[in-house]
Amino acid sequence: MLPLTFSPEVAQARATGAAIVALESTIITHGMPFPQNVETARAVEDEIRKHGAVPATIAIMDGQIHIGLTADELDRLGQAQDVAKLSRADLAACLATGGIGATTVAATMICAHLAGISVFATGGIGGVHRGAETTFDISADLMELAATPVTVVAAGAKAILDLPKTLEVLETHGVPVIAFGQDEFPAFWSRSSGLKAPLRMDTAGDIAAAQILRTALGLPGGQLVANPIPVEAEIASHEITPVIERALHQAEAEGISAKAVTPYLLDRMYEMTEGRSLTANIALVLNNARLGAAIAREMVARAGTVA
Repeated sequence: MLPLTFSPEVAQARATGAAIVALESTIITHGMPFPQNVETARAVEDEIRKHGAVPATIAIMDGQIHIGLTADELDRLGQAQDVAKLSRADLAACLATGGIGATTVAATMICAHLAGISVFATGGIGGVHRGAETTFDISADLMELAATPVTVVAAGAKAILDLPKTLEVLETHGVPVIAFGQDEFPAFWSRSSGLKAPLRMDTAGDIAAAQILRTALGLPGGQLVANPIPVEAEIASHEITPVIERALHQAEAEGISAKAVTPYLLDRMYEMTEGRSLTANIALVLNNARLGAAIAREMVARAGTVA
């Protein structure tokens, strides 16, 4: 029997066939301090509710995969120390040992699929790290998108990554990369990356229909929906790129590697932008929550339309 525990809200949504949107938990445990992390998580959940869907924040606690968190559980997670950052490789180990863990994009996709949830809203996916031709540092998120049938709404890949190589790996593994409402692939804090997106769609209905048809055609994996940050919240590429370069040099000088790289870089960027990077991050997550809710509603409306 799968170690799945559903919050009362998510259990009710499953029983009534309501639209559900999965949310990751590393943004809570590794993204910002308490209580701002919990306040942000609640704001994202409320945004999904306001747009007609039910949020399901996913985390590992007490040997169970929690699909949706109660208010008390969210507070507990937000204040927990030494929380494991879980991906495909260590998800089962954390469950087996009764640890507490936050799910990355890859782990959230796995858990969402186990729970029958088809849409997941996040900030940005992991990807190919700069210098990966020598370090082989490539996020498991990319392979998960190729394997697990969940539509992931993100503001592109994190701009600290090698975006051209990230798109190449996604193409190699047959992952649809869909820019929402524009032709260019967004770059997380910036709407523009200088890279053309492989696909463009302008409605949540088209995105939902594409995932349903992928399943009907027997194609494995999900979709990456690259949703650009709202105009009023973006940090333009010419502003953020020098900051990213400085942060990368600092990480290299200090020998930061593996799972520690992304949290380190985000911390440095927060300091160097005097908090603007975090403000933008929150705005783009809320924006992705809104689109995720719209896609989830369309998935429910179109259920059973393809034999």
